[in-house]
Amino acid sequence: MQNLLTEVAVHLSHSHQHMARIMDAKRQVAVRMSQMVTALPDMHPELNGLDGLLEGSADVTKNIIAYVVGLADMHDALADSLEQIVKAANIPDEE
Repeated sequence: MQNLLTEVAVHLSHSHQHMARIMDAKRQVAVRMSQMVTALPDMHPELNGLDGLLEGSADVTKNIIAYVVGLADMHDALADSLEQIVKAANIPDEE
């Protein structure tokens, strides 16, 4: 049983590493988009008027929100999987 739990923990660890890489890629996209917004000139930016400005701002905001939601999802997945391993291993809960 212990070997099985160890194998499950190893597979979960690899899965979480992949999730962390995906989240890092999303973070890099959000950072680059934010840098692009910061690079826009303060006066007379060519963004197809107010509609273009609003659309660009909405895209950046959506990207940042997706990143934060992804972090929350990853946190939940980590907690859920570790909870199952602790239960299966009969490790006493510290709380």
